[in-house]
Amino acid sequence: MALQKLEVQQLLEELELTPMVKNIQIFDNEVQLDLEVKSPALHQKKKFEEAISQAFQDKFGPEVSTKLHFVVEAKESLPPIAGKAIPGVKHIIAISSGKGGVGKSTVTSNLAVSLQKMGFKVGVLDADIHGPSMPIMFDIEDQKPRQIHIEGKSKMQPIESYGIKILSIGFFTDANQAIVWRGPMAGKALHQMIHDAHWGELDFLLLDLPPGTGDIHLSLVQQIPITATVIVSTPQNVAMADVKRGVNMFSLDSINVPILGIIENMAYFTPLELPQNKYYIFGESGAKHMAGQLNIPFLGEIPLVQGIRESSDVGRPICLQEENPVTLAYHQITQNMIESLGKRNKNLPPTEVVRITTMAGCSPKK
Repeated sequence: MALQKLEVQQLLEELELTPMVKNIQIFDNEVQLDLEVKSPALHQKKKFEEAISQAFQDKFGPEVSTKLHFVVEAKESLPPIAGKAIPGVKHIIAISSGKGGVGKSTVTSNLAVSLQKMGFKVGVLDADIHGPSMPIMFDIEDQKPRQIHIEGKSKMQPIESYGIKILSIGFFTDANQAIVWRGPMAGKALHQMIHDAHWGELDFLLLDLPPGTGDIHLSLVQQIPITATVIVSTPQNVAMADVKRGVNMFSLDSINVPILGIIENMAYFTPLELPQNKYYIFGESGAKHMAGQLNIPFLGEIPLVQGIRESSDVGRPICLQEENPVTLAYHQITQNMIESLGKRNKNLPPTEVVRITTMAGCSPKK
């Protein structure tokens, strides 16, 4: 006579195995059990199989057989690292790069100007501990943040340039001094610029991250809830390998920062005397192809133009110029970034998403 499921369940209760049993199947005199266990060790499973088999034969007779399938208990996933929000700051966008020398800081400064010209309130935190460049790019090298009192607390007042609020490690070090800081020192300095500063009301705070992946990135993720990141790269293959590492870091379960897209900087060179020609010095469309492979939005490309470097060196980002082809390219990339942010923010209140996507369609102020 075939076994009944109720009989099997009663025996399992007697053996105190009911919490482990996830499924029971009976085929004549064969009982198949799915059991959830904490340890997949083979010697433990073998002993378990023998003990259960003996218990079933003692209860129902020697003709009864058992077949066990072990499922390892799923470990509880660690919650993503998340820091304390900055009062008044709506979106924190990290601008990152897998390697140095790809123009990440130049892109950050021009994205900030482009956002400000669209009507957004913008701040920039220069978190590139080892190579802070925002004081130069915004022509504020000789300035120092002052202390102000807000609700009885002493706060740093960011320096404002071209309508953008800026804080940088460069404000607190000598221009000729090498910044050789270990992780905890750098983390403490960043914490002060983030939480001991009065940023006021901002639509966007752009973080100019150090190149690569390391302590500073993790420290920032722990200290503030980064909304998303944008990755900057040149088209060359060696840069693409580093892009993958950056994407993998932000995609870790413990970090889980959405990636808005990839910007290809120094995409091509067009000489003034040959405006129709494009020379792909660092390779053609490498970042664009990588974005497709990684299923990440491609936000656009910036050409290799002498004027970009000259504008940065004199502390006047090129996007301050009107109707410049590079300015228009940055404007389109900024629109694409905001639209990508709107898609990432599906869980925000509808009014917030609508406001962002609507603003993305406006033109720079004249």
